[in-house]
This record gives sequence, C-alpha cells and structure tokens, in this order.
Amino acid sequence: MKRLIKHNDVAYILITEDPIEKFGKDEPDMEYVKLYRDWVKSDHVLRTATHFMFCETIQDVEWEDIIEDTPE
Repeated sequence: MKRLIKHNDVAYILITEDPIEKFGKDEPDMEYVKLYRDWVKSDHVLRTATHFMFCETIQDVEWEDIIEDTPE
C-alpha cells in the first residue's frame, strides 16, 4: 500500500524515502538529489531532519457535470 503525505494543503504519494547521508556526508549534493528524483520518476522532494522523501504530486480533480438528454 502506498503512503500518502499531506504538506501545505497538497497531497503526495510517497515513491521512496532515503537517508540524507546517501547523497553526501556533510552536506547533500543537491544535483545528485535532482538526478535521483528524475530517475525514480518523482516530481517533488520533501525533506525531514534525516530523510529525503521522493513523491508524486496528486493533482486536483476538476469535475464537470454531465447532463444526459433522455428521450421522452
């Protein structure tokens, strides 16, 4: 089951979560983070104190009412 995350009123599907240290010892290499984001097909990255969370944004759905003409 996929994990859903809500941040700043936007919903995300968590694709993968990796420790920050995977991307550099002292400071993370943000170019590597961007390359990894693209490789896992993520469109957004969230960061906690210890991890990067690579996510897919859940787009808002726009509904349109469909009125069907019924024969009389």
